[in-house]
Order: sequence, then structure tokens, then C-alpha cells
Amino acid sequence: MLGTDIGIDLGTASVLVYIKGKGVVLKEPSVVAFDRDTNKIKAIGEEARLMLGRTPGNIVAVRPLRQGVISDYTVTEKMLKYFIQKAVGKQRFRKPRISVCVPSGVTEVEKKAVEDATYQAGAREVAIIEEPIAAAIGAGIDISRPCGNMIVDVGGGTTDIAVISLGGTVVSTSVKIAGDDFDDAIVRYMRKKHNLLIGERTSEDIKIKIGSAYPRPESVSMEVRGRNLVTGLPKTITVSSEETEEALRETTSQIVEAVHSVLEKTPPELAADIADRGIVLTGGGCLLYGLEELIEEKTGITTMTSEDPMTAVAIGTGKFVEFLSGKRDKF
Repeated sequence: MLGTDIGIDLGTASVLVYIKGKGVVLKEPSVVAFDRDTNKIKAIGEEARLMLGRTPGNIVAVRPLRQGVISDYTVTEKMLKYFIQKAVGKQRFRKPRISVCVPSGVTEVEKKAVEDATYQAGAREVAIIEEPIAAAIGAGIDISRPCGNMIVDVGGGTTDIAVISLGGTVVSTSVKIAGDDFDDAIVRYMRKKHNLLIGERTSEDIKIKIGSAYPRPESVSMEVRGRNLVTGLPKTITVSSEETEEALRETTSQIVEAVHSVLEKTPPELAADIADRGIVLTGGGCLLYGLEELIEEKTGITTMTSEDPMTAVAIGTGKFVEFLSGKRDKF
């Protein structure tokens, strides 16, 4: 195992690691729990996610990335180190080549922070790539052809929308509305409508099980437990998918608006290609029921979700290293 090529999707909600020749080897939530008194890290990943909102005073469970950008540098660095070691194993002679992706609208400073953290975590070379490009490669689109493709990557913290042609982005935008905001919208709705306070994890469960962006043919419902704000006691209520549609309406329409604004800025030739080939959705957020139907209805362009939306960005990031080395050999 000489130099390995690793692709990392450093997401707000989860971190995925792709190793060349092995595929996606690790998928864990990007949560770190540490002890405030000693500043020692207690748990990272899935183990730490279970602690979210359930920790005693001296232990804090945090997400070191907010909206696709590093908000806590040292914790991110430790988390990266942990995930890379977990994925690659201890035995290695050379440091790996790592490509990491960042949302399309980040500043140079934010890019540099990601790069530094990756070097600190033990990389020999770091390539920073933009998320939509990685998502497109991972979704199986041949990005090197002179043909327009529109990709909408709905992640945990940001939604990246881009029109890609000839291996680069032509028009792109990144809105800070994504999976986490769906959760927040559900929390707000439950508080307003049912006087019920629920936690982050409960709202995520609601979103995954019955969340919808578009009316479902038949309604589904689930029981939700939380704290009643009036009595202050735990309470169980039944929530239906129509209610989640109402709760998520504002958030989903903002994503549709962003798609619309990118289409407005697209050069006519590429717009024609997109109308012909459709819009491709990737990222974990696009697993929300009815999101593709909603975008299709509002834009009139066929919309499809890529095969494995969760891992598309990680696979694309890993393949991008190969794409780069292939580019070097050509001329």
C-alpha cells in the first residue's frame, strides 16, 4: 500500500471517505464529543451523534462544520485525522494524496482552512474541488464534454447548484439552505402548531420517515414525542405527511428559487442542453420525498435523482484525483 488516493466529502452532516479501488469505505456523522474540563475528545462520528442533546454539563457534542464551512478548526483537524486513520489503517509508507470538496461559494480563506486541516491530518498533496463538480462526476456524468449539465447537490448545510460544461462550472450558486434547515423548519412548526418542543434528532427522524416536499398520493403519519410547552411534561402526538409538507414549504421553495435563478443566468446553448437532459439531484437532502417532483413542476424540466445520492460527492471527489492525473498525462 504505497501512496493511496483518498477522496473526502467533508460535509456538515456527515463525512464520507472514498479510497481508490475500494469505493466508499467510511460514512460517519461529522459530530465530535469532547470533555470541557480536560479538553479531551470522548467520541467521534456515530458514537458522538447519539450524544447530541443528551450530554451532561462537562461533555459537549458539537458539529465542527456549519453550512459547509469549518467553524471549529482544531476539532475539524482532529476529526479528519481520526477518519483518515480509520479508513486507511495504520500501516503506510507514504502519506496519501487527498482531495477534499468545498461548497461552490466559499472564500479563499475558508478554502485555505480546509487545505491546512487536511495537511495537518497527514496528507502529502491536497486538491480542493468544488462540490457540484464532484457530485457530477459521482453521479456518472461525463463532465469533460462540451455539453451542459445541471446538478443540484442538497447536502446538510448547503445546497450547491451548478451548470457544468467542459469540466468546469459555468454558472453556480450555493445557498445555505439544506437538510439541516429542513430539520429546523420541522422543529419550528411543531413548536408553533402543536406547542411541542422536539430535539434535532427527532425532527431528523420525522423528515426521513414522513417528510415531504410535494403532496403524497396517500398520507403517512408517525408518532412524535417531545415536551409540551404548556404543561412542561412529555407528550406524544401524531404527525402526518401533509403537515410536514406545510412545515417544509418555505424551505423547499427557497431551493427551487435558487435553481430558477441559476437557470436565468445560464447561456442559451447550455440551457437548451439542460432542457434536453434534465436536472440531476445528488446529496442526502434530495432523498426528501417529492423534492424532484417539486423542482420538475416549478421549472418544467425533467428532474431525476442520481443512483446513490448520499455517496455521489465522495465518489466524485475520489475520482477527481484520477481525473486530474489523467489530465496531466494527456499533453
